[in-house]
Amino acid sequence: MNKYQELVVNKLTSVLNNTAEGFEDKILALVEGAGRTFIGGAGRSLLVSRFFAMRLVHAGYQVSMVGEVVTPSIQAGDLFIVISGSGGTETLLPLVKKAKSQGAKVAVISMKAQSPMAELADLVVPVGGNDAHAFDKTHGMPMGTIFELSTLLFLESAIAKLVDEKGLTEEGMRAIHANLE
Repeated sequence: MNKYQELVVNKLTSVLNNTAEGFEDKILALVEGAGRTFIGGAGRSLLVSRFFAMRLVHAGYQVSMVGEVVTPSIQAGDLFIVISGSGGTETLLPLVKKAKSQGAKVAVISMKAQSPMAELADLVVPVGGNDAHAFDKTHGMPMGTIFELSTLLFLESAIAKLVDEKGLTEEGMRAIHANLE
């Protein structure tokens, strides 16, 4: 492993070690109990949210990405998972409020346990455990990289748990994978 790979791996390991155990169970329980799951984010967090949405679809869940033209309306009994490092992204906060007003549950995945979105959320997943220094500037990992990659790994571990607990197979998941690419 070169020094740059080691930098990234060590930083992400540190952040994930500070993320309290049990949040994978909590987010998966909300997904399992939801009629439908809506997922959103902005910028690179949006890209991370797409990874998670895709794997949930492969696992057989009804998932929509917020902002797509074919996304249906959110309703009571649905779940909105939003990924926002700050928990206050101005383009996402009105969506959180709208989801709540429609009776949906909201889960916020953030680097902050306290934020405008957290105040409205049914579940807050503080990646990094709200460690004040977890996301300090790190040379070589600019502008949110630490949060985004830590969140991606956290969500991939949730998917790994889901696959294991439900006994999902590669073949079964591949059968659901998009075939019009």
